[in-house]
Amino acid sequence: MSEGFGLALVGREEKLPDVTSAEIEQARRLLCRLQDTIRDAVIAARSHGTARLTRVAAVTAADTIYAIDKISEEAVLAWFEKNWPKRWPVQLVMEGLEEHGDVTFPPGTPVKATVWKCIIDPIDGTRCIMYDKRSAWCLAGLAPQRGRKTNLNDIVVAAMTELPTSKGAVADQLSAVRGRGVHAERLDLRTGKRSKFLPRPSQAKDLKHGFASFAKFFPPAKLLMAEVEAKLLVALDAGEAVFDDQYPSTGGQLYELLVGHDRFIADVRPWAFGKLGLPAALTCHPYDICVALIAQELGCVITALDGKPLRVPLDTTSPVAWVGYANTSLARSIAPKLRAVLANV
Repeated sequence: MSEGFGLALVGREEKLPDVTSAEIEQARRLLCRLQDTIRDAVIAARSHGTARLTRVAAVTAADTIYAIDKISEEAVLAWFEKNWPKRWPVQLVMEGLEEHGDVTFPPGTPVKATVWKCIIDPIDGTRCIMYDKRSAWCLAGLAPQRGRKTNLNDIVVAAMTELPTSKGAVADQLSAVRGRGVHAERLDLRTGKRSKFLPRPSQAKDLKHGFASFAKFFPPAKLLMAEVEAKLLVALDAGEAVFDDQYPSTGGQLYELLVGHDRFIADVRPWAFGKLGLPAALTCHPYDICVALIAQELGCVITALDGKPLRVPLDTTSPVAWVGYANTSLARSIAPKLRAVLANV
């Protein structure tokens, strides 16, 4: 672990509710079971055809909600009602629930009486999966309840589960408890057999001949972000062979980082939109990056643009700018130059 890059996250057990080691492990398993349910619901819905899944169901302050999102939301609410332990009152934070006000389980529990806050993105990468282009991801993070002060850096349990395309024969699931490493399993969708695997982030010292990307999925501010990207690569003397991969899913980006496919990812959209005076709707939100803990447990460095830990509130609307490095060496060499470029563009 390395101070100064958002990795010094262990040693905060004092913020945990009154739970035992076995119970915190149970919480991890519960999030994985929830995501198994969501994955199965999405796959089942897709088997009846994809045309109806691409319909816009609603437009909220958080995001555009498609029909496929509504299917997963219903699965989440039903699962919590049936399976979440009543001894652990929890507040659920998820896009699409805004019209319901505070959502807690057991239902009707006052927020101030809950001990956990659970933030979920049932489908991160909706546009990927509804057009059957690339895997989407189900994401969930669990933090001790601190009211409105609860933030991304408080998350102590996280899980992410792959929602594969129709051609996908396997689906990965990764989960972590802060300070206790990562559990990674690969599910064979044909047989139901699970096998463990070990994710390995890249240990490269530079970006040459590797993948390194700035998130610029949508037209707004794309030119500015491309300018920052080009200037950073020049400052790093990265050469011509640095490859770009636009994966419109923050969970998918983190996965590419933690399994060793990508070396560096920057999502500066909130900064870029602010600089140009544009609305910040098309940005990463807290539910999109609630599984950063998993990458950090594997040695990746995930920070805010200033190099500090992500302390954005656990809500559905706050814009999140973040940077991910596959290892501390890359963070040390790239972070100062990235901040210099951002300060001078």
